[in-house]
Amino acid sequence: MLDANIKTQLKAYLERVTQPIEIVASLDDGEKSREMRELLQDVAEQSNLITVIESRDGSQRKPSFSVGPKGGQARVRFAGLPMGHEFTSLILALLQSAGYPPKVEADVIEQIKNLEGEYNFETYISLSCHNCPDVVQALNLLAILNPNIRHTMIDGALFQEEVEKRQIMAVPTVYLNGQEFGAGRMELGEILAKIDTGAAKRDAAKLSAKDVFDVLVVGGGPAGSAAAIYSARKGIRTGVVAERFGGQVLDTLAIENFISVKETEGPKLAAALEEHVKQYDVDIMNLQRAVKLVPGEVHEVQLENGAALKAKTVILATGARWREMNVPGEKEFRGKGVAYCPHCDGPLFKGKRVAVVGGGNSGVEAAIDLAGVVSHVTVLEFADTLKADAVLQKKLASLPNVDVIKSAQTLEVTGTDKVNGLVYKDRVSGAEKRIELEGIFVQIGLLPNTDFLKGAVELSRFGEIIVDAKGQTSVPGVFGAGDCTTVPYKQIIIAMGEGAKASLSAFDHLIRISAPA
Repeated sequence: MLDANIKTQLKAYLERVTQPIEIVASLDDGEKSREMRELLQDVAEQSNLITVIESRDGSQRKPSFSVGPKGGQARVRFAGLPMGHEFTSLILALLQSAGYPPKVEADVIEQIKNLEGEYNFETYISLSCHNCPDVVQALNLLAILNPNIRHTMIDGALFQEEVEKRQIMAVPTVYLNGQEFGAGRMELGEILAKIDTGAAKRDAAKLSAKDVFDVLVVGGGPAGSAAAIYSARKGIRTGVVAERFGGQVLDTLAIENFISVKETEGPKLAAALEEHVKQYDVDIMNLQRAVKLVPGEVHEVQLENGAALKAKTVILATGARWREMNVPGEKEFRGKGVAYCPHCDGPLFKGKRVAVVGGGNSGVEAAIDLAGVVSHVTVLEFADTLKADAVLQKKLASLPNVDVIKSAQTLEVTGTDKVNGLVYKDRVSGAEKRIELEGIFVQIGLLPNTDFLKGAVELSRFGEIIVDAKGQTSVPGVFGAGDCTTVPYKQIIIAMGEGAKASLSAFDHLIRISAPA
């Protein structure tokens, strides 16, 4: 199951195991059970402290296995083979079940241990989803640290009947005690905030008590990270407040145009950004949503939890989000057939018919990716030509299960309990037509995350923050950087440069306002 190289790496990790671990497998006679048995045998061979036994418990999903300390209560279960992106989740579960300390702050560990009540989490994933491991690993940690919590990872492609019954059409999707808890990428802090209802109030009090920052960066993506690093290197008091550190980079799979790095993945780059920022004296306030900017002699950034942060200068680097179609049925069927990440949710549509709305690079790349999984892909482009690069169009044209419809204006997403079709207008003839399908992937560009800035700084008609050559906004001491601004070309490497520029401009502003008359 595991090749020699992976076995060698696994053995090195498992040398950190100091307490006996028991893996209990629930298997049947199927092919996937055979693969799971082989995987678990390979894992056990890498450490004499790991034991694998097969259970006759008929109440468990098959194939699945639990991980826990020998003689103790196993509260972590994998229903499916945790390979691909989830192999790291398996390694961490083994190490943490043996008492290996997690890379989490002591106060967070204490918060987890003090949670009261019974929590049974189930997470439906796909092995190609790069967002799923973060959720799986966070919930596994909760289960390992608190005896009242259990967590099961479920491969949606393997347990298709459950997926159909629960009408799951996006991953990761988390259930808590049988009820849907959340969907999409969630970090440990977000999960804790949802189940520990007093956490937000405690956080607000702590944040509001912080001293005035010299530079407060709003946003933790490439632009925000660069701004924070450049500011901290000047030796001034720097803070970063971010809804999620890494921003939209976390939702980006392949990155092949980041100069000096031939290829990487979004989550890896986001982790590297955070690690770099943490090398400096930067106050990182993650999982905090800004809701209002109040300019003044000292600027104030108000947060969703009621906290207020004060700063002499502010750098707005809030990035952008996927643009929505804004047609009837889109919101109603989001997660029920309407999706935005083909890499994550594509496997759930195996053998089904889907549409990709958008003919730019992202839309055509999505169609190419999906064509290898689904039965048929229809690409709908509003313009009369595709906007994707020629090499991508050539690849798309070579695929036998892809149709392209140009001059198509999407009018409506149809369905009952889930998507069953899409209505569009032929912009040439004016005729309305309907396509029967089970999934729609929206790939039509980005919208700046600037709604909370209306009335505070000048915005363009597209909602972008208007900045000059130095990143200065219409408000003295408030700067903008990255995809949320009027700077053309929304690229990671450009955002980083703009973040550095905004930081240098903010520092120059601080020097001038503090200079004696």
